[in-house]
Amino acid sequence: MFQPDFFAAEGNAERAAPPAAPALDLPGLLDRLTSVCERPRYSFMVLNLIAQASAQSGSAGPYVREGDREVPVRDWLCDALVPVARRDPRRLAIADKVRAKLEQRNELPSDTAAAELLIAVEVQKRIRLSGRTNVSRAVSELVKAGFVQRHYRGYRVDHHNRGAQRQAVYTITDEVRRALYPRS
Repeated sequence: MFQPDFFAAEGNAERAAPPAAPALDLPGLLDRLTSVCERPRYSFMVLNLIAQASAQSGSAGPYVREGDREVPVRDWLCDALVPVARRDPRRLAIADKVRAKLEQRNELPSDTAAAELLIAVEVQKRIRLSGRTNVSRAVSELVKAGFVQRHYRGYRVDHHNRGAQRQAVYTITDEVRRALYPRS
């Protein structure tokens, strides 16, 4: 028995093959970020910072050298993104809450310079705490988009307690590296 339609498809196999996916470029990267991420601009800033931190080895983390000290990569990302929120009304409200709390407990120094320093340190702690959460959320979206691979290094990596002194390591994919730095 002869099936002409079966053999006819064989000759058209080259035409029927799906075209190769075009290489990811910056507009394509932004398009995918917009479709996957809840906050695409923030996620793009995080992706760009991870790419900068991973320029030499391909991976950012578990620590990033900042001057003469090493900082966990999530803390480094948080600190790098702090200037973005400098004029945010919520940040100003945090400073007011900290001041009120210290005054209520009578822990605010009488010296204004010392008081401002104490308030700034406490505000920085609170911002870093919420910033770590924001960075983790953005990295999770970048992982979902296929732009970043995340793994952990540290003591007892496979321990059931996720916090077991592990530090995150972020690796951007080669596709993303080519899109961000097309000439290198």
